[in-house]
Amino acid sequence: MKTAVIVTTYNRPEALRAVLDGYLTQDRQDFELLVADDGSTEETGELVREYAKRAGFPLRHVWQEDRGFRPGAARNRAMAASTADYMIFSDGDCVPQADFVSRHVMLAEPGYFLGGNRILLSEAFTRKALAQQLPLHLWNLPAWIAGWLRRDINRLLPLWRLPDGAFRRRQPMQWEGIKTCNFSAWRADLLKVNGFDEAYSGWGLEDSDLVIRLLHAGIRHKSARCATPLFHLWHRENDRSRLPENQCRLEELLASSRIEAQQGLNQYS
Repeated sequence: MKTAVIVTTYNRPEALRAVLDGYLTQDRQDFELLVADDGSTEETGELVREYAKRAGFPLRHVWQEDRGFRPGAARNRAMAASTADYMIFSDGDCVPQADFVSRHVMLAEPGYFLGGNRILLSEAFTRKALAQQLPLHLWNLPAWIAGWLRRDINRLLPLWRLPDGAFRRRQPMQWEGIKTCNFSAWRADLLKVNGFDEAYSGWGLEDSDLVIRLLHAGIRHKSARCATPLFHLWHRENDRSRLPENQCRLEELLASSRIEAQQGLNQYS
């Protein structure tokens, strides 16, 4: 199965560098990585080209014009640029451990999408980690326990690894709490629902919209918690002024049985 990792970014190359370091050391290299750029300046493009020379896998930069917060469009463009069978989604401020890709692939199952979780880094520790280019992707459990004791991170539980099993399918209709910073699905299923809905404007709920439409299409949730943890670098909250409008749009979707995005992936075919 061909696998693609799609990582969104916007004008934060120092964080993206830490993230790409994590992917360069993955325990499997048989995937492609697409940086879905929501309109960054040339510095980000230069960084991706630098890493592409060192990567053991295809690494591409998929850029779109900066017209406000549009991660759904950036992800759709990246999906359209790939022919992979399986898509893993994350963000350019989420540092993976060395088995992040392999654990998503191991848990992948026809008829299901995967939702994982993350560990939040404090503001002070994030600044230190980026300034000193700490190899967070290589830290072991004792190092993270020490970090938790210092309050550098908010929790440890996601680091405990649990195997695959029926317990991961206990909440097949869950959509709340699932975020596309740690998410994967089959390309065929994403095509069926027409990818992300770009009708959402500004920050908020475009990932929930995707998950709900997958559920409407008969694709079920499988938990990847305690299997695929990510380390989320601190950042200021995004502008949430459009959230009420997006909430109304989501409530309309929940009251319907609609499957396809109104403005989605098919426009890039």
